[in-house]
Amino acid sequence: MAVVHWPVELHHGQVGLRPLKASDGAEWSAARQRNISWLRPWDATQPPGADDGARTFRAMARDWNRQARYGRMLPFVITYAGAAGAGSRAKRPLVGQLTVSGITYGSARWANLGYWIDEQYAGRGIVPTAVALAADHCWFTLGLHRIEVAIRPENKASLRVVEKLGFRYEGERPRFLHIDGEWRDHRIFALNVEEVGPGLVARLT
Repeated sequence: MAVVHWPVELHHGQVGLRPLKASDGAEWSAARQRNISWLRPWDATQPPGADDGARTFRAMARDWNRQARYGRMLPFVITYAGAAGAGSRAKRPLVGQLTVSGITYGSARWANLGYWIDEQYAGRGIVPTAVALAADHCWFTLGLHRIEVAIRPENKASLRVVEKLGFRYEGERPRFLHIDGEWRDHRIFALNVEEVGPGLVARLT
Protein backbone atom coordinates (compact mmCIF):
# COMPACT_ATOMS: atom_id res chain seq x y z
CA MET A 1 0.00 0.00 0.00
CA ALA A 2 1.24 3.48 -0.90
CA VAL A 3 2.38 5.84 1.84
CA VAL A 4 0.12 8.92 1.82
CA HIS A 5 1.76 12.33 2.13
CA TRP A 6 -1.08 14.72 2.95
CA PRO A 7 -1.40 17.53 3.82
CA VAL A 8 1.72 18.87 2.13
CA GLU A 9 2.97 22.31 1.07
CA LEU A 10 5.39 22.87 -1.82
CA HIS A 11 7.32 26.05 -2.68
CA HIS A 12 9.76 27.31 -5.26
CA GLY A 13 10.66 30.98 -5.47
CA GLN A 14 7.50 33.06 -5.22
CA VAL A 15 5.16 30.21 -6.14
CA GLY A 16 3.57 27.89 -3.62
CA LEU A 17 1.10 25.01 -3.47
CA ARG A 18 -0.92 24.32 -0.35
CA PRO A 19 -4.00 22.19 0.35
CA LEU A 20 -7.39 23.58 -0.61
CA LYS A 21 -9.28 24.21 2.65
CA ALA A 22 -12.96 24.53 3.50
CA SER A 23 -12.18 28.02 4.81
CA ASP A 24 -10.99 29.10 1.31
CA GLY A 25 -14.58 29.32 0.11
CA ALA A 26 -14.99 33.10 0.00
CA GLU A 27 -11.59 33.76 -1.57
CA TRP A 28 -11.98 30.91 -4.08
CA SER A 29 -15.49 32.02 -5.06
CA ALA A 30 -14.34 35.63 -5.51
CA ALA A 31 -11.51 34.51 -7.80
CA ARG A 32 -13.84 32.33 -9.84
CA GLN A 33 -16.43 35.10 -10.13
CA ARG A 34 -13.75 37.58 -11.19
CA ASN A 35 -12.60 35.20 -13.92
CA ILE A 36 -15.90 33.85 -15.28
CA SER A 37 -15.28 34.84 -18.90
CA TRP A 38 -11.59 33.88 -18.70
CA LEU A 39 -12.26 30.37 -17.36
CA ARG A 40 -15.63 29.39 -18.85
CA PRO A 41 -14.24 27.99 -22.16
CA TRP A 42 -12.05 25.55 -20.19
CA ASP A 43 -14.29 24.66 -17.25
CA ALA A 44 -15.57 21.12 -16.75
CA THR A 45 -19.37 20.80 -16.90
CA GLN A 46 -21.87 18.03 -16.16
CA PRO A 47 -23.08 16.11 -19.23
CA PRO A 48 -26.83 15.68 -19.78
CA GLY A 49 -28.29 13.07 -17.47
CA ALA A 50 -25.54 13.33 -14.87
CA ASP A 51 -26.91 13.11 -11.36
CA ASP A 52 -23.95 14.12 -9.20
CA GLY A 53 -25.99 16.82 -7.47
CA ALA A 54 -24.95 20.30 -6.40
CA ARG A 55 -22.79 20.68 -3.30
CA THR A 56 -21.29 23.52 -1.34
CA PHE A 57 -17.66 24.55 -1.59
CA ARG A 58 -17.12 23.42 2.00
CA ALA A 59 -18.49 19.95 1.21
CA MET A 60 -16.34 19.74 -1.93
CA ALA A 61 -13.17 20.77 -0.07
CA ARG A 62 -13.81 18.26 2.71
CA ASP A 63 -14.47 15.47 0.20
CA TRP A 64 -11.34 16.28 -1.79
CA ASN A 65 -9.16 16.37 1.32
CA ARG A 66 -10.63 13.05 2.44
CA GLN A 67 -9.71 11.59 -0.96
CA ALA A 68 -6.23 13.12 -0.60
CA ARG A 69 -5.75 11.36 2.73
CA TYR A 70 -6.59 8.10 0.96
CA GLY A 71 -4.02 8.89 -1.73
CA ARG A 72 -6.52 9.34 -4.57
CA MET A 73 -5.95 13.02 -5.43
CA LEU A 74 -4.04 16.19 -4.44
CA PRO A 75 -6.27 19.31 -4.29
CA PHE A 76 -3.92 22.32 -4.18
CA VAL A 77 -4.40 26.06 -4.39
CA ILE A 78 -1.67 28.09 -6.06
CA THR A 79 -0.21 30.99 -4.09
CA TYR A 80 2.10 33.75 -5.27
CA ALA A 81 4.31 36.03 -3.20
CA GLY A 82 3.94 38.78 -5.80
CA ALA A 83 0.15 38.93 -5.38
CA ALA A 84 -1.48 42.01 -3.91
CA GLY A 85 -1.66 41.70 -0.14
CA ALA A 86 0.80 38.83 0.03
CA GLY A 87 2.62 38.54 3.34
CA SER A 88 4.02 35.45 5.01
CA ARG A 89 3.58 32.11 3.28
CA ALA A 90 0.65 31.32 5.55
CA LYS A 91 -1.18 34.49 4.45
CA ARG A 92 -0.47 34.52 0.71
CA PRO A 93 -3.73 34.78 -1.28
CA LEU A 94 -4.69 32.08 -3.73
CA VAL A 95 -4.21 32.96 -7.40
CA GLY A 96 -5.34 29.67 -8.89
CA GLN A 97 -5.87 25.98 -8.38
CA LEU A 98 -3.98 22.82 -9.32
CA THR A 99 -5.46 19.36 -8.90
CA VAL A 100 -3.75 16.02 -9.32
CA SER A 101 -6.54 13.48 -9.83
CA GLY A 102 -7.05 9.88 -10.80
CA ILE A 103 -4.00 8.75 -8.83
CA THR A 104 -3.49 5.07 -9.53
CA TYR A 105 -0.93 2.76 -7.96
CA GLY A 106 -0.28 -0.92 -8.64
CA SER A 107 1.23 -1.63 -12.04
CA ALA A 108 0.10 1.74 -13.48
CA ARG A 109 1.37 4.37 -11.00
CA TRP A 110 0.07 7.38 -12.89
CA ALA A 111 -2.15 10.47 -12.44
CA ASN A 112 -3.53 13.37 -14.42
CA LEU A 113 -3.05 17.02 -13.65
CA GLY A 114 -5.24 20.09 -14.26
CA TYR A 115 -5.05 23.75 -13.29
CA TRP A 116 -6.41 27.27 -13.63
CA ILE A 117 -4.93 30.71 -12.91
CA ASP A 118 -6.45 34.12 -12.19
CA GLU A 119 -6.19 36.11 -15.43
CA GLN A 120 -4.37 39.00 -13.76
CA TYR A 121 -1.49 36.65 -12.86
CA ALA A 122 -1.29 34.78 -16.17
CA GLY A 123 1.95 35.00 -18.14
CA ARG A 124 4.25 35.30 -15.10
CA GLY A 125 5.53 31.72 -15.10
CA ILE A 126 3.37 30.80 -12.10
CA VAL A 127 1.56 27.84 -13.66
CA PRO A 128 4.69 26.17 -15.13
CA THR A 129 6.31 26.39 -11.70
CA ALA A 130 3.21 25.02 -9.96
CA VAL A 131 2.98 22.13 -12.43
CA ALA A 132 6.69 21.38 -11.96
CA LEU A 133 6.32 21.34 -8.17
CA ALA A 134 3.32 19.01 -8.25
CA ALA A 135 4.78 16.67 -10.86
CA ASP A 136 8.11 16.36 -9.02
CA HIS A 137 6.23 15.59 -5.80
CA CYS A 138 4.25 12.86 -7.57
CA TRP A 139 7.35 11.28 -9.08
CA PHE A 140 9.90 11.60 -6.32
CA THR A 141 7.76 11.49 -3.16
CA LEU A 142 4.68 9.47 -4.12
CA GLY A 143 6.58 7.17 -6.46
CA LEU A 144 4.33 7.65 -9.50
CA HIS A 145 5.65 6.77 -12.94
CA ARG A 146 3.55 8.88 -15.34
CA ILE A 147 1.91 12.33 -15.24
CA GLU A 148 -0.64 13.18 -17.92
CA VAL A 149 -2.20 16.52 -18.92
CA ALA A 150 -5.24 16.83 -21.21
CA ILE A 151 -5.63 20.19 -22.99
CA ARG A 152 -8.17 21.48 -25.48
CA PRO A 153 -6.50 22.33 -28.82
CA GLU A 154 -7.81 25.92 -28.56
CA ASN A 155 -6.24 26.56 -25.14
CA LYS A 156 -3.03 28.21 -26.29
CA ALA A 157 -2.00 29.35 -22.80
CA SER A 158 -2.09 25.80 -21.42
CA LEU A 159 -0.33 24.45 -24.49
CA ARG A 160 2.53 26.86 -23.77
CA VAL A 161 2.82 25.46 -20.23
CA VAL A 162 3.39 21.87 -21.33
CA GLU A 163 5.67 23.01 -24.15
CA LYS A 164 7.81 24.97 -21.70
CA LEU A 165 8.11 21.95 -19.39
CA GLY A 166 8.87 19.50 -22.19
CA PHE A 167 5.79 17.30 -21.94
CA ARG A 168 5.55 14.80 -24.77
CA TYR A 169 2.55 15.07 -27.14
CA GLU A 170 0.82 11.70 -27.47
CA GLY A 171 -2.14 12.47 -29.72
CA GLU A 172 -5.72 13.65 -29.66
CA ARG A 173 -8.69 12.05 -27.88
CA PRO A 174 -11.99 12.95 -29.57
CA ARG A 175 -14.85 14.13 -27.31
CA PHE A 176 -12.74 13.28 -24.28
CA LEU A 177 -14.15 15.55 -21.55
CA HIS A 178 -17.36 17.53 -21.05
CA ILE A 179 -16.18 21.15 -21.08
CA ASP A 180 -18.22 24.36 -21.38
CA GLY A 181 -21.41 22.44 -22.11
CA GLU A 182 -20.15 20.03 -24.78
CA TRP A 183 -17.99 16.93 -25.20
CA ARG A 184 -14.66 18.38 -26.34
CA ASP A 185 -11.60 16.98 -28.10
CA HIS A 186 -8.37 17.12 -26.08
CA ARG A 187 -4.69 16.79 -26.81
CA ILE A 188 -2.83 14.46 -24.45
CA PHE A 189 0.63 15.27 -23.09
CA ALA A 190 2.62 13.10 -20.70
CA LEU A 191 5.97 12.51 -19.07
CA ASN A 192 7.37 9.42 -17.38
CA VAL A 193 9.81 9.70 -14.52
CA GLU A 194 12.66 8.31 -16.65
CA GLU A 195 12.34 11.33 -18.95
CA VAL A 196 12.73 14.10 -16.39
CA GLY A 197 16.20 13.63 -14.90
CA PRO A 198 16.41 15.60 -11.64
CA GLY A 199 12.86 16.91 -12.18
CA LEU A 200 10.86 19.71 -13.76
CA VAL A 201 11.76 22.36 -11.19
CA ALA A 202 15.40 21.78 -12.10
CA ARG A 203 14.44 21.99 -15.76
CA LEU A 204 12.87 25.42 -15.18
CA THR A 205 15.93 26.76 -13.43
